[in-house]
Amino acid sequence: MAQTPRPRLWEIDVLRGLAVVAMIFFHFMWDLWFMQLTTQDIPGPSWQAFARSIGGTFTFLLGLSLVLSAANLRRKGLAPLLPLLKRGLLVFGCGMLVTIGTWFFVPDEYVRFGILHHAGAAIMLGALLLPLPAWLLLPGGLAWAGFGFYLNTQTVEFPWLIPFGLTQRGVGMVDYYPLLPWFGIALVGMAAGKLLYADGQRRFYLPDLSSSRPLSALRWLGRNSLVVYLVHQPVLIGIMLAGRALGAW
Repeated sequence: MAQTPRPRLWEIDVLRGLAVVAMIFFHFMWDLWFMQLTTQDIPGPSWQAFARSIGGTFTFLLGLSLVLSAANLRRKGLAPLLPLLKRGLLVFGCGMLVTIGTWFFVPDEYVRFGILHHAGAAIMLGALLLPLPAWLLLPGGLAWAGFGFYLNTQTVEFPWLIPFGLTQRGVGMVDYYPLLPWFGIALVGMAAGKLLYADGQRRFYLPDLSSSRPLSALRWLGRNSLVVYLVHQPVLIGIMLAGRALGAW
């Protein structure tokens, strides 16, 4: 008999909401730099490390949430593989919309395999690896990530290996999250989900702060992170273009 789904774990939504706020701030600064409205060195190492920390947080939480989603589907009497594969395809499709949009906006550096492409692929691959125990996922994820960070220092003459961490020489991308190393971070998140939230239940004590108004706002952002991701850049760019047209800067 199917069981009713448990309420969402508020702390996961809050963490994802914080990552959304950081993402919007970074993209706001990037847009200012792109339109030559700030002297901040956004392509520099400090800002890029900040961006990668945001992407890494999303990716870790994706892996952790994959474990929670699978547990919730099982409680409803559903096998998790097919629904998760469908979800992964949906997210990957959203990534393709980003590819099309950036091709028009920054044709020389459009997104070939960005955070949404990776998220969609990671959901599908992670769904296949869900039966693995945490003691395999954790070292496997760390090894995968470590090899991937090395691989990212290499380039090739052709584009076919871009999804796997080998960039085409001379080709830049405004957003790039290949499977190597970032799927390793998702695997670490899956291991954390199995260790900290076995069967979808919190295995540690945490006071319930979910009714706090600031945290409620972050929870909303966390629950709607995909929609926010898709709409926030057009909104930011539209505001900046309107401001420029009105002579605000």
